[in-house]
Amino acid sequence: MTTTNQEKSQIIGTYRTHDKDTGSAEVQIALLTHRIKQLTEHFKMHKKDHHSRRGLLTLVGKRRGLLRYLKGCNPQAHADLLKKLDLRK
Repeated sequence: MTTTNQEKSQIIGTYRTHDKDTGSAEVQIALLTHRIKQLTEHFKMHKKDHHSRRGLLTLVGKRRGLLRYLKGCNPQAHADLLKKLDLRK
């Protein structure tokens, strides 16, 4: 259920802005999105896991804040990231 180092490295490699980038807003949003999708799948099987659901809501809130920050700093990168991650239709 956790993200392996290989998956994390692959996500960082896909969404980084330069060679040594591991913590930019784009990378953080991509990692949070991956974790949110994992938890969503978890809840399809474990409907009554309310403790993890609270963690999911925390992750969604963090991602929302980072998306708001990115939109203010770089609207074009925000739009590109939304399209890449397929977050909004």
